[in-house]
Amino acid sequence: MLFPVYWMINVSLTPQQDMRKDPPDLFPLHPTFQGYQAVLNDQLPYLLTSLLIGLGTVALTLAVSAPAAYALAKLRPRGGGVLGMVLLIAQMIPGIVMAMGFYGIFLNFGLMNSWWGLIIADSTIAVPFGVMIFTAFMSGIPDELTAAALIDGAGSIRTFWSVVLPVSRNALVTVSLFSFLWAWSDFVFANTLDSGGSMQPITLGIYRYIGNNNQEWNAIMATAVVASIPAALLLVLAQRYVAAGVTAGAVKD
Repeated sequence: MLFPVYWMINVSLTPQQDMRKDPPDLFPLHPTFQGYQAVLNDQLPYLLTSLLIGLGTVALTLAVSAPAAYALAKLRPRGGGVLGMVLLIAQMIPGIVMAMGFYGIFLNFGLMNSWWGLIIADSTIAVPFGVMIFTAFMSGIPDELTAAALIDGAGSIRTFWSVVLPVSRNALVTVSLFSFLWAWSDFVFANTLDSGGSMQPITLGIYRYIGNNNQEWNAIMATAVVASIPAALLLVLAQRYVAAGVTAGAVKD
């Protein structure tokens, strides 16, 4: 599983003239940093756009999924079970099918080639997942805790904001992490909905190095290494919160 990661780093340090060497070097005997220089010269705007799209997707996902999950878990509206099934089915729809649907919608509403359009599109994948994670976690919060808040005069919104949301930290981190990673690594939506925009994510930035007659593998792999660093750091830092968040509701006392 780790070999592709190692080979990505190896190729990013391999000089262009040694790319087609047979057999290839298992270690970069004459390492070069030309690929990383290309990243600094060409890819920083794409990285910043991906960061903007990722953070925007996290914000929109949390703003929609957390209140929706609170309603399903604690307010128990009529038809909540059907809505949960619909959200589960929504996650089964292939991304390319959704991209084609979004293309027609975005074209009619003038949302094509915009970074905020990608935030909306990426959130449609993250929101159903977020609702299910939050619902499982909030269902485990004792009803006595919310009842005490209601007795003290807090309404549903105040109870959600001041009581339920603070104790749902693990779920918040889990949903935020996966939302960011989905937006950060998205290529299908980006290539379909923002291929001609002035602000494009890093997945399209890498794609610029691939042409009909030229593949700059050194720069491609260097960009992939740099783009992988934020995801790896987030996974390491949030590991224990994610483990608690994704298992919430799996065991009943």
